[in-house]
Amino acid sequence: MKNRLILTTGLMALASLAWAQGGISQQMIGDMERALETTGQSKALFNALAGNKIDDLARSFESRRTLDTHFSIETEKQSITDQESSGRCWMFSGMNVLRANFAQREDSLVGFKPKKSGVQLEFSQVHLFFYDQLEKANLFLQGIIDTAKKPIDDVRVQFFFKAPISDGGTFCGVADLAEKYGLVPKDVMPETYSAENTSKMAQIMKSKLREQGLELRDMVARGKKASDLQKRKTEMLKEIYRMLSLTLGEPVKQFTYAFHDRSGKALAPARQYTPKEFYETVVGGPINGTFIMVMNDPRREYHKTYEVEYDRHVYDGHNWVYLNLPMDDIEQMAIASLRDGRKLYSSYDVGKQLDRTRGYCDLENFDYASLFGTTFNMDKAQRISTFDSGSTHAMTLTAVDLDDEGKATKWKVENSWGAAWGQQGCLIMSDRWFREYMFRLVVNKKYVSEQLLREAQQKPVMVMPEDPLFGMDDD
Repeated sequence: MKNRLILTTGLMALASLAWAQGGISQQMIGDMERALETTGQSKALFNALAGNKIDDLARSFESRRTLDTHFSIETEKQSITDQESSGRCWMFSGMNVLRANFAQREDSLVGFKPKKSGVQLEFSQVHLFFYDQLEKANLFLQGIIDTAKKPIDDVRVQFFFKAPISDGGTFCGVADLAEKYGLVPKDVMPETYSAENTSKMAQIMKSKLREQGLELRDMVARGKKASDLQKRKTEMLKEIYRMLSLTLGEPVKQFTYAFHDRSGKALAPARQYTPKEFYETVVGGPINGTFIMVMNDPRREYHKTYEVEYDRHVYDGHNWVYLNLPMDDIEQMAIASLRDGRKLYSSYDVGKQLDRTRGYCDLENFDYASLFGTTFNMDKAQRISTFDSGSTHAMTLTAVDLDDEGKATKWKVENSWGAAWGQQGCLIMSDRWFREYMFRLVVNKKYVSEQLLREAQQKPVMVMPEDPLFGMDDD
């Protein structure tokens, strides 16, 4: 009896110690069990949840009403693209803006007036993706050289080794890459399997790059000269170039192309282009310098400019720099651009409250709180700070519906998930959802006030790429 008493006392002491140290004690488990309702209603709820998708049960009945698809301001429709099983949404959205801008032109540089011709054009995503992956490989290898004297568990060294390469990106990447390597039509360099299904190619390349990174760190540790490091890095990039050529195809150097209208009729005689010549023809000049990127980040001071360290696609390119603004300012610029027929690159946390069946985003599509008998009360700033929300997917903003007072009630984007998805390949968003889950917008400077243009020229505050909001758009 005495031994049993000692044992019981010891177990109770251990239980108290577990409570004190932050573990789950038996008393805590008991409290949880007693708090769990065991009514017939709770059993029915378990049966429903155990056998069905959560979204099917949380779907609001009101969301089944007919969706209003009218928009008071809408840009010209263009063909819907499909990124397939890849994270290249940023590239598809950026290229959608570039081809829409070309279609709006009135000049006859190509032998016809694009705005009046119904020209059909889609750029080769795989062409630019090839160079994106090559440039990111170089960014990684050079970053490893630059940080080689730091310990391998240093936060910046781990940043590089954790993600040596990725599909994701922002509009800054489209601008830097297109200016450097040009553009080609999709007909000239079509998609490959690995372009549309990037996971295995990415896995293999990451392993190779990490191996190469360790070798470069070892060379630095052994005191090798900078010229030796650059020579070895170039040899490593030759291996990456070969891997990309075998999976994506080697980029074309010259091609013959004729522009066509919707019926397939040639609008002008075919001619030869290099990718850089084709870029000059359809874009007409530099992209960098023509736009500003704005963001709504309620954690940080508005009307200030910020720069994200190492957030670029090209080592000698541009870090992502943005002006942080309230949603009212962002919406006014977006409306001004759309009024003028100009689409915009934009990005969102698209998975939140997304009704995939209807292609509609609204804050009340799904009532998870009532289903689970709890609340979800974080605001936008709190969701960002805790990694609960952030920019995940880029889409092309194409339309807005305004009320009698000129305020937005809903928005429309061209998506890159294929024409059969959602609203004929598009997604409609209520304005209240737009304000909560829209993050980035790229705006041509002609639609930005002089005051905001001046603010965009401020010396930016440098922020770290590990920040919850600065993941690349890649859904």
